[in-house]
Amino acid sequence: MLARVPKRPTLQDVADAVGLAPATVSYALRGERGSDETVARVRAAAARLGYEVNPIAAALASGRSRTVAVLCGSTRDLWQQSLVAALARELMNRGWHAIVADADGHPEREDALLAQLRAQRPAGLLVAPLDPFAEQWEAVASQLPLVAIGDRLSRAPSAGAVVFDNASGVAAVFDHLAELGHRRVAVVLPRRPSTPDRPAERLVAREAKRCRMSVDLVRTPPATADRGEMTAHLAAALAPGPAGTDSPDRPTAAFCLTDSFAFGVLRAARSLDLEVPRDLSVVGFEDVDFADLAGPGLTTVDWGRDAVVGAAVGQLLTALESGRGLEVRTIAPRLVVRGTTGPAPTRR
Repeated sequence: MLARVPKRPTLQDVADAVGLAPATVSYALRGERGSDETVARVRAAAARLGYEVNPIAAALASGRSRTVAVLCGSTRDLWQQSLVAALARELMNRGWHAIVADADGHPEREDALLAQLRAQRPAGLLVAPLDPFAEQWEAVASQLPLVAIGDRLSRAPSAGAVVFDNASGVAAVFDHLAELGHRRVAVVLPRRPSTPDRPAERLVAREAKRCRMSVDLVRTPPATADRGEMTAHLAAALAPGPAGTDSPDRPTAAFCLTDSFAFGVLRAARSLDLEVPRDLSVVGFEDVDFADLAGPGLTTVDWGRDAVVGAAVGQLLTALESGRGLEVRTIAPRLVVRGTTGPAPTRR
């Protein structure tokens, strides 16, 4: 004989227990109407019966929810993976819930996910956008508080943002490599066009000129690409020149605009039998959680993930709870020197 599934207590059960109408009980549970005595009596009956408020039903009834949507470009990117987890954890610590969506590197999927998330009526949205110039951001920001991470949304001036001081980060990397004697650097960056908040090519060109370096720009497949494809692409860009040449006909350092790219460069260097950092220095640009565990430890730029998360979640929840307007906040970086950088190879 099958055991009977216990019946979940309903709002009507709570109403019967306290002798009030279901609508009155609903308002009391949400703390919207009723005397302190009525609210306390209703909540005590609900706790005794084991009744739990359905958050979706409550959101529909009140027009509000304690849910925030989190949309990221791709969780295959190590920084975004850790960022999304930290955002969800911070929301939970503050009594909010996260709905997480992953565009997996496809702008058209980002559009579709935005439509689906808006239909679920979250209270607000946190996004690490693939396309900060897309037209839909204005419509989204007009409907709910929105904070972007990494890039401002130029078509949505009412949206908030947490952006990085990329200029000082890039300058710190070039200063470090120049002090080590490097004069030719491969800069590994995404194939996507740069944005005003992350003008990679312009910043790299300026710092290379200041430090009297030559730069090879290496456009790399995204983190969603096949690992073998990325490794082969990077190995081709880093391959040494012909045997017997007086100096290596290749970059002696690689500066990668993400730590995911830096790990790809380390794999490519291994495939070429290049020793890091003796033959090739490698620098990342995020300081993901296990950057200090990669080989001798990855030299990289730390953006202070906790500061980023605190700034993004803090201003979004402040806007939701007090109606205060959103703003753009800038996070300063810190260069973390580990074992993947060393003196440039000497002439052979």
